[in-house]
Amino acid sequence: MLLAVATFAFMDAGMKALAGTYPAMQVAALRGAASLPFILVWVMATSGLRPLLRVRWPLHLLRGAIGIGMTASFAFALRTLPLTTGYSIYFVAPLLITALSVPVLGEKVGPRRWTAIAIGMVGMLVLLRPSGEGMFSWAALAVLLAATGYAVSAITVRVLARTDSNASMIVWLLVMLSIGAGALAWPNWVPLRAEHAWIIVGTGLAGAIGQYAITAAFRSGSASLLAPLEYTGLVWVVLLDVTIWGVLPDAITWLGAGIIVASGLYMLRRERERVRAEDTHNDGPEGPPRIMR
Repeated sequence: MLLAVATFAFMDAGMKALAGTYPAMQVAALRGAASLPFILVWVMATSGLRPLLRVRWPLHLLRGAIGIGMTASFAFALRTLPLTTGYSIYFVAPLLITALSVPVLGEKVGPRRWTAIAIGMVGMLVLLRPSGEGMFSWAALAVLLAATGYAVSAITVRVLARTDSNASMIVWLLVMLSIGAGALAWPNWVPLRAEHAWIIVGTGLAGAIGQYAITAAFRSGSASLLAPLEYTGLVWVVLLDVTIWGVLPDAITWLGAGIIVASGLYMLRRERERVRAEDTHNDGPEGPPRIMR
Protein backbone atom coordinates (compact mmCIF):
# COMPACT_ATOMS: atom_id res chain seq x y z
CA MET A 1 0.00 0.00 0.00
CA LEU A 2 2.84 2.38 0.82
CA LEU A 3 4.37 1.60 -2.60
CA ALA A 4 1.06 2.38 -4.29
CA VAL A 5 0.70 5.73 -2.55
CA ALA A 6 4.31 6.70 -3.35
CA THR A 7 4.06 5.79 -7.04
CA PHE A 8 0.75 7.64 -7.42
CA ALA A 9 2.44 10.73 -5.96
CA PHE A 10 5.20 10.45 -8.58
CA MET A 11 2.54 9.96 -11.27
CA ASP A 12 0.84 13.18 -10.20
CA ALA A 13 4.19 14.96 -10.19
CA GLY A 14 4.63 13.85 -13.79
CA MET A 15 1.19 15.19 -14.66
CA LYS A 16 2.08 18.51 -13.03
CA ALA A 17 5.29 18.69 -15.05
CA LEU A 18 3.35 18.04 -18.28
CA ALA A 19 0.52 20.44 -17.38
CA GLY A 20 2.89 23.38 -17.74
CA THR A 21 3.24 22.67 -21.48
CA TYR A 22 0.15 20.77 -22.63
CA PRO A 23 -3.60 21.40 -22.20
CA ALA A 24 -5.26 19.61 -19.30
CA MET A 25 -7.34 17.32 -21.53
CA GLN A 26 -4.22 16.28 -23.43
CA VAL A 27 -2.43 15.51 -20.16
CA ALA A 28 -5.38 13.32 -19.16
CA ALA A 29 -5.17 11.44 -22.46
CA LEU A 30 -1.41 10.97 -22.09
CA ARG A 31 -1.85 9.67 -18.54
CA GLY A 32 -4.30 7.01 -19.73
CA ALA A 33 -2.43 6.03 -22.88
CA ALA A 34 0.94 5.80 -21.11
CA SER A 35 -0.37 3.44 -18.39
CA LEU A 36 -2.52 1.23 -20.64
CA PRO A 37 0.27 -0.92 -22.21
CA PHE A 38 1.76 -1.73 -18.79
CA ILE A 39 -1.68 -2.61 -17.38
CA LEU A 40 -2.51 -4.84 -20.36
CA VAL A 41 0.73 -6.79 -19.86
CA TRP A 42 -0.19 -7.31 -16.19
CA VAL A 43 -3.76 -8.39 -17.05
CA MET A 44 -2.62 -10.85 -19.75
CA ALA A 45 -0.07 -12.34 -17.35
CA THR A 46 -2.64 -12.86 -14.59
CA SER A 47 -6.32 -13.17 -15.48
CA GLY A 48 -6.15 -13.01 -19.28
CA LEU A 49 -8.37 -10.92 -21.54
CA ARG A 50 -11.61 -12.94 -21.19
CA PRO A 51 -12.82 -11.18 -17.99
CA LEU A 52 -12.60 -7.84 -19.82
CA LEU A 53 -15.57 -8.72 -22.03
CA ARG A 54 -18.10 -9.63 -19.33
CA VAL A 55 -18.90 -6.15 -18.08
CA ARG A 56 -21.81 -3.80 -17.38
CA TRP A 57 -21.21 -1.29 -20.14
CA PRO A 58 -23.53 1.54 -18.97
CA LEU A 59 -21.70 1.86 -15.64
CA HIS A 60 -18.31 1.56 -17.32
CA LEU A 61 -19.24 4.35 -19.75
CA LEU A 62 -20.41 6.51 -16.84
CA ARG A 63 -17.19 5.82 -14.95
CA GLY A 64 -15.16 6.59 -18.07
CA ALA A 65 -16.88 9.96 -18.54
CA ILE A 66 -16.32 10.79 -14.87
CA GLY A 67 -12.69 9.69 -15.15
CA ILE A 68 -12.08 12.03 -18.09
CA GLY A 69 -13.51 15.02 -16.24
CA MET A 70 -11.78 14.09 -12.99
CA THR A 71 -8.31 13.61 -14.49
CA ALA A 72 -8.51 16.68 -16.71
CA SER A 73 -9.71 18.81 -13.79
CA PHE A 74 -6.84 17.64 -11.61
CA ALA A 75 -4.33 18.27 -14.39
CA PHE A 76 -5.77 21.77 -14.91
CA ALA A 77 -5.38 22.49 -11.20
CA LEU A 78 -1.80 21.20 -11.03
CA ARG A 79 -0.73 23.73 -13.64
CA THR A 80 -0.79 26.42 -10.93
CA LEU A 81 -1.41 24.76 -7.55
CA PRO A 82 1.35 23.06 -5.53
CA LEU A 83 0.91 19.31 -5.24
CA THR A 84 0.49 19.69 -1.47
CA THR A 85 -2.48 22.04 -1.83
CA GLY A 86 -4.05 19.86 -4.50
CA TYR A 87 -3.71 16.72 -2.39
CA SER A 88 -5.04 18.45 0.71
CA ILE A 89 -8.23 19.48 -1.05
CA TYR A 90 -8.50 16.09 -2.77
CA PHE A 91 -8.52 14.36 0.61
CA VAL A 92 -12.16 15.41 1.07
CA ALA A 93 -13.05 12.61 -1.37
CA PRO A 94 -13.40 9.87 1.31
CA LEU A 95 -15.78 12.15 3.21
CA LEU A 96 -17.82 12.71 0.05
CA ILE A 97 -17.91 8.95 -0.61
CA THR A 98 -19.45 8.37 2.82
CA ALA A 99 -21.99 11.15 2.26
CA LEU A 100 -22.95 9.81 -1.20
CA SER A 101 -23.28 6.24 0.07
CA VAL A 102 -26.47 7.26 1.90
CA PRO A 103 -28.66 8.32 -1.06
CA VAL A 104 -27.00 6.09 -3.69
CA LEU A 105 -26.31 2.84 -1.84
CA GLY A 106 -28.80 3.19 1.00
CA GLU A 107 -26.11 2.88 3.67
CA LYS A 108 -26.61 4.28 7.16
CA VAL A 109 -24.29 6.99 8.46
CA GLY A 110 -24.53 7.90 12.13
CA PRO A 111 -24.35 11.38 13.66
CA ARG A 112 -20.67 11.03 14.57
CA ARG A 113 -19.65 10.38 10.99
CA TRP A 114 -21.86 13.23 9.74
CA THR A 115 -20.08 15.47 12.26
CA ALA A 116 -16.71 14.30 10.90
CA ILE A 117 -17.89 15.09 7.36
CA ALA A 118 -18.95 18.59 8.44
CA ILE A 119 -15.60 19.22 10.16
CA GLY A 120 -13.79 17.99 7.05
CA MET A 121 -15.77 20.48 4.96
CA VAL A 122 -14.58 23.22 7.34
CA GLY A 123 -11.03 22.13 6.61
CA MET A 124 -11.76 22.39 2.90
CA LEU A 125 -13.04 25.96 3.39
CA VAL A 126 -9.83 26.78 5.25
CA LEU A 127 -7.88 25.63 2.18
CA LEU A 128 -10.20 27.53 -0.18
CA ARG A 129 -9.49 30.81 1.61
CA PRO A 130 -10.42 34.06 -0.14
CA SER A 131 -6.76 35.02 -0.61
CA GLY A 132 -3.82 33.25 -2.25
CA GLU A 133 -5.10 30.02 -3.80
CA GLY A 134 -8.47 31.16 -2.54
CA MET A 135 -12.14 30.54 -2.94
CA PHE A 136 -12.17 32.29 -6.31
CA SER A 137 -9.26 30.23 -7.69
CA TRP A 138 -10.38 28.12 -10.63
CA ALA A 139 -7.54 25.71 -9.86
CA ALA A 140 -8.76 25.05 -6.31
CA LEU A 141 -12.34 24.58 -7.53
CA ALA A 142 -11.05 22.19 -10.21
CA VAL A 143 -9.48 20.00 -7.49
CA LEU A 144 -12.79 20.01 -5.61
CA LEU A 145 -14.54 18.97 -8.83
CA ALA A 146 -11.98 16.18 -9.29
CA ALA A 147 -12.52 15.00 -5.70
CA THR A 148 -16.28 14.95 -6.26
CA GLY A 149 -15.77 12.96 -9.46
CA TYR A 150 -13.55 10.52 -7.61
CA ALA A 151 -16.22 10.05 -4.94
CA VAL A 152 -18.91 9.33 -7.53
CA SER A 153 -16.54 7.00 -9.38
CA ALA A 154 -15.80 5.13 -6.15
CA ILE A 155 -19.53 4.58 -5.66
CA THR A 156 -19.79 3.09 -9.17
CA VAL A 157 -16.84 0.81 -8.36
CA ARG A 158 -18.69 -0.53 -5.33
CA VAL A 159 -21.64 -1.37 -7.60
CA LEU A 160 -19.49 -2.79 -10.41
CA ALA A 161 -17.44 -4.92 -8.00
CA ARG A 162 -20.51 -7.11 -7.46
CA THR A 163 -20.32 -8.44 -11.03
CA ASP A 164 -17.20 -7.16 -12.84
CA SER A 165 -13.52 -7.96 -12.32
CA ASN A 166 -10.93 -5.51 -11.04
CA ALA A 167 -9.06 -5.92 -14.33
CA SER A 168 -12.06 -4.84 -16.39
CA MET A 169 -12.61 -1.75 -14.27
CA ILE A 170 -8.99 -0.68 -14.60
CA VAL A 171 -8.52 -1.46 -18.30
CA TRP A 172 -11.75 0.07 -19.59
CA LEU A 173 -11.25 3.22 -17.54
CA LEU A 174 -7.81 3.70 -19.12
CA VAL A 175 -9.15 2.91 -22.60
CA MET A 176 -11.96 5.45 -22.27
CA LEU A 177 -9.61 7.98 -20.72
CA SER A 178 -7.15 7.60 -23.60
CA ILE A 179 -9.73 7.71 -26.39
CA GLY A 180 -12.25 10.10 -24.86
CA ALA A 181 -9.79 12.67 -23.52
CA GLY A 182 -7.69 12.30 -26.68
CA ALA A 183 -10.69 13.08 -28.90
CA LEU A 184 -11.63 16.12 -26.80
CA ALA A 185 -8.01 17.32 -26.76
CA TRP A 186 -7.43 16.82 -30.50
CA PRO A 187 -8.59 20.28 -31.71
CA ASN A 188 -6.04 21.95 -29.41
CA TRP A 189 -3.44 19.18 -29.47
CA VAL A 190 0.11 20.39 -28.79
CA PRO A 191 2.89 18.39 -30.51
CA LEU A 192 4.81 16.30 -28.02
CA ARG A 193 8.36 17.32 -27.25
CA ALA A 194 11.09 14.71 -27.32
CA GLU A 195 12.46 15.85 -23.96
CA HIS A 196 9.11 15.00 -22.35
CA ALA A 197 9.13 11.37 -23.50
CA TRP A 198 10.68 10.09 -20.28
CA ILE A 199 8.16 12.04 -18.19
CA ILE A 200 5.23 10.57 -20.16
CA VAL A 201 6.58 7.01 -19.93
CA GLY A 202 7.48 7.48 -16.26
CA THR A 203 4.01 8.82 -15.48
CA GLY A 204 2.41 5.83 -17.17
CA LEU A 205 4.71 3.35 -15.46
CA ALA A 206 4.17 4.94 -12.04
CA GLY A 207 0.40 4.81 -12.54
CA ALA A 208 0.55 1.16 -13.59
CA ILE A 209 2.77 0.13 -10.66
CA GLY A 210 0.52 2.05 -8.28
CA GLN A 211 -2.58 0.33 -9.65
CA TYR A 212 -1.00 -3.11 -9.38
CA ALA A 213 0.28 -2.43 -5.86
CA ILE A 214 -3.02 -1.10 -4.53
CA THR A 215 -4.97 -3.99 -6.06
CA ALA A 216 -2.58 -6.48 -4.45
CA ALA A 217 -2.77 -4.62 -1.14
CA PHE A 218 -6.56 -4.63 -0.94
CA ARG A 219 -6.70 -8.24 -2.14
CA SER A 220 -4.57 -9.48 0.76
CA GLY A 221 -5.22 -6.89 3.49
CA SER A 222 -8.08 -5.31 5.37
CA ALA A 223 -9.46 -2.22 3.64
CA SER A 224 -10.12 -0.45 6.94
CA LEU A 225 -6.49 -0.97 7.97
CA LEU A 226 -4.96 -0.04 4.62
CA ALA A 227 -7.03 3.04 3.79
CA PRO A 228 -5.37 5.34 6.39
CA LEU A 229 -2.05 4.77 4.62
CA GLU A 230 -3.37 6.83 1.70
CA TYR A 231 -2.65 9.93 3.79
CA THR A 232 1.08 9.18 3.61
CA GLY A 233 0.80 10.62 0.10
CA LEU A 234 0.92 14.05 1.73
CA VAL A 235 4.50 13.35 2.86
CA TRP A 236 5.55 12.43 -0.67
CA VAL A 237 4.00 15.47 -2.33
CA VAL A 238 5.56 17.83 0.22
CA LEU A 239 8.96 16.31 -0.60
CA LEU A 240 8.27 16.57 -4.33
CA ASP A 241 7.10 20.18 -4.04
CA VAL A 242 10.21 21.17 -2.10
CA THR A 243 12.67 19.16 -4.21
CA ILE A 244 11.37 19.90 -7.72
CA TRP A 245 9.48 23.18 -7.47
CA GLY A 246 11.01 24.72 -4.35
CA VAL A 247 7.59 25.25 -2.73
CA LEU A 248 6.91 24.71 0.97
CA PRO A 249 3.28 24.64 2.23
CA ASP A 250 2.22 27.65 4.29
CA ALA A 251 0.56 27.53 7.72
CA ILE A 252 -3.00 27.75 6.33
CA THR A 253 -2.39 24.78 4.04
CA TRP A 254 -1.08 22.72 6.97
CA LEU A 255 -4.09 23.73 9.08
CA GLY A 256 -6.67 22.87 6.42
CA ALA A 257 -4.91 19.60 5.53
CA GLY A 258 -4.70 18.67 9.21
CA ILE A 259 -8.43 19.20 9.73
CA ILE A 260 -9.34 17.13 6.65
CA VAL A 261 -6.90 14.30 7.48
CA ALA A 262 -8.09 14.16 11.10
CA SER A 263 -11.71 13.98 9.95
CA GLY A 264 -10.84 11.26 7.45
CA LEU A 265 -8.96 9.20 10.00
CA TYR A 266 -11.86 9.44 12.45
CA MET A 267 -14.22 8.31 9.68
CA LEU A 268 -11.99 5.34 8.95
CA ARG A 269 -11.90 4.44 12.64
CA ARG A 270 -15.70 4.48 12.82
CA GLU A 271 -15.89 2.45 9.60
CA ARG A 272 -13.47 -0.10 11.03
CA GLU A 273 -15.64 -0.47 14.12
CA ARG A 274 -18.74 -0.88 11.94
CA VAL A 275 -17.08 -3.51 9.76
CA ARG A 276 -15.79 -5.38 12.80
CA ALA A 277 -19.29 -5.46 14.27
CA GLU A 278 -20.77 -6.71 10.98
CA ASP A 279 -18.06 -9.38 10.66
CA THR A 280 -18.81 -10.57 14.18
CA HIS A 281 -22.51 -10.75 13.36
CA ASN A 282 -22.27 -12.18 9.85
CA ASP A 283 -18.87 -13.89 10.00
CA GLY A 284 -18.34 -12.62 6.47
CA PRO A 285 -15.66 -10.79 4.49
CA GLU A 286 -15.03 -7.10 4.66
CA GLY A 287 -16.06 -6.47 1.07
CA PRO A 288 -14.44 -5.96 -2.32
CA PRO A 289 -11.14 -4.10 -2.57
CA ARG A 290 -11.30 -0.44 -3.42
CA ILE A 291 -9.70 0.85 -6.59
CA MET A 292 -7.91 4.12 -5.93
CA ARG A 293 -7.48 5.59 -9.40
